[in-house]
Amino acid sequence: MAKLPALAMTAVPRRRAQVLELAQEIERRGYAGLYTPSTLGGLAFCEALSVTTKSMPFGISIAPIYSRTVDDFAMSAAFMHEMSGGRFTLGIGISHGPSLQRMGVVPGKPLADIRDFVTRYKATEGYGELAPVVLAAMRPKMIQLAGEIGDGMVFANAARSAAAKSLQNLPEACRKDPNWYIGCMTPTCISDDVEAAKAVHRKTLWRYAQLPNYRNYWKSVGYEDEMAGVEKAIADGELEKIPHFLTDRWLADTTMFGTASQVRDQVEAWYDTGVKTPIIVPSSASGNQLKGAQEVFDAFR
Repeated sequence: MAKLPALAMTAVPRRRAQVLELAQEIERRGYAGLYTPSTLGGLAFCEALSVTTKSMPFGISIAPIYSRTVDDFAMSAAFMHEMSGGRFTLGIGISHGPSLQRMGVVPGKPLADIRDFVTRYKATEGYGELAPVVLAAMRPKMIQLAGEIGDGMVFANAARSAAAKSLQNLPEACRKDPNWYIGCMTPTCISDDVEAAKAVHRKTLWRYAQLPNYRNYWKSVGYEDEMAGVEKAIADGELEKIPHFLTDRWLADTTMFGTASQVRDQVEAWYDTGVKTPIIVPSSASGNQLKGAQEVFDAFR
């Protein structure tokens, strides 16, 4: 493989120091970057990365815009931008209903709220140079907005079969600009036991299938039957049935799994869609994310 993908890692409690050490190993091995979700202190993890790594791009994918004030985001982003020498990117999104309820937030219209956030973020003064801002985007209108006001965009759990068409919603200048970021976070499980790898994804992704925004996206790219089954299971209060509707066809399009060779081919297929930075979100059929990362190292050595 000519170029390595990026990885996603989470700073899990009681293993945070290990994850930081792993981040340094990811950098030493020459991966395309490290991106972390907002959960479990994602921005704090990025602050640590800004001073413990030296050359690797990194960022948060994806921080809910309602979780902090714009000024607080700007101050943190400017700090990390300066300390890292410009390697940090601020990935933002609108989040999902359950998360908004936990935050006590009543959101407005997604496009309008994102536009307002970016406008106010870029207008802040006195904090130093700001980090690039990347929009979480799945559907055409948000992708178009990313091309208009963002410094990049990132998919999460996207269907590979639909990605190239989705990216046509960006201006050609963004697609061709090597500095305009296009990432995609994809759950990945490397195992010679393919059925075990698929079982890991079904266990991991069943909670995402409960989120209406994701279901609506997957319906729009050809998975109406699968999502209808999920919605019936939810309506009947039978959440344990959800994994049954996460079919092999759906998994093959929205995740990566299988042997090392198969996963390397799947990463190449993501590059072929026009995604510039495929992001492996590692799981393991025989351990935790640290084991999953080691399996990635073994596959891409």
